[in-house]
Amino acid sequence: MFRLLFENQVFQKIEDFQPKGENEILDSALAFCWDWLSGKTVFSQKTSGSTGTPKEITLSKDRLKASAEATGKFFGINSELKLLCCLHPGYIAGKMMLLRAMVWQCEIRLVMPSSEPLSSIPDAYQPDFVAMVPLQAEKTLGNDSGKRKLKKLKTLLIGGAPLSESLQRRIASELDNAWQSFGMTETVSHIALAKITEQTLNYQALPGVKLGADERGALWVESPMSGPETIQTNDLVHFQSNGSFQWLGRLDFVINSGGIKLHPELLERKVERNIQMFFPDSRFIFGGIPDEHLGQKLVLLIESKAKDSEKAGNLREELSKYLDRFSQPKEIIILDKFSETGSGKIDRLKTLANAQSDS
Repeated sequence: MFRLLFENQVFQKIEDFQPKGENEILDSALAFCWDWLSGKTVFSQKTSGSTGTPKEITLSKDRLKASAEATGKFFGINSELKLLCCLHPGYIAGKMMLLRAMVWQCEIRLVMPSSEPLSSIPDAYQPDFVAMVPLQAEKTLGNDSGKRKLKKLKTLLIGGAPLSESLQRRIASELDNAWQSFGMTETVSHIALAKITEQTLNYQALPGVKLGADERGALWVESPMSGPETIQTNDLVHFQSNGSFQWLGRLDFVINSGGIKLHPELLERKVERNIQMFFPDSRFIFGGIPDEHLGQKLVLLIESKAKDSEKAGNLREELSKYLDRFSQPKEIIILDKFSETGSGKIDRLKTLANAQSDS
């Protein structure tokens, strides 16, 4: 039976879910549950920009329910499982955890979003099904108590951003219950899942989901959770013979340098460890800026207060050992601060524009 736990409070009857005005995270969760349980049929949600410019869309109750049911069918869920919501319930990923609990008729514990969410739950409490962003998974693996709880999970979903190559290897070596999700707000959370191993991730569609690619190689989706229209994404994919697919990156981020197409997200995964050796804990992206000879030249942008040109030069030399000549950045640009989207992700296009004005 569905019930929501928060600290020492239990919410189960429909009247329990009226917002209290005491805690923003709790109130956001209560408001969504109240709307769902009271029979609301249409919900508004801001998109992340996977299919174009971020915007506000409406999602029907049927589509939301279809997503939860497909995930439940994929994993063989039963009502005895305990769920944990450690993501902000104002965003689609947090809402979906609450929704799964309501559709699956499971118990769910809500905790304040943090980098180590399992430290917020009682030692004796062991959840079965949790969704995290990569940072939360990484920090929790670095904590002995958190790692023990992760290993006891039946299912760990990781989404919100691609895994770095080093974190993927670490998860694969430490856990056998972790899945990377693939989806967007327009498809009501994920439409495909990949078991995390040390190999390139191969995404399997959820039950009822039909996938394909257009002439550019960009993924399209038809599913009960995405509604009657085909959803065309800007995600470049490569389909395997068994129908699974590998993600290559975003079409709008592809760099055409002298006729060579480069996928920045793949480059970032490949040399993440090397960059962190020289600029630890710094965010970075590859991108293309206009060049009269190449059309676009490949550059590496690093977020750092210290503009150390000697260190940047040493990094370029290091990268030359791991990247072919077409994939080596022609320039390393250090910025004090990257531009961000409303959800806190790096805004690549604005950051690149800032880099051009600084260079």
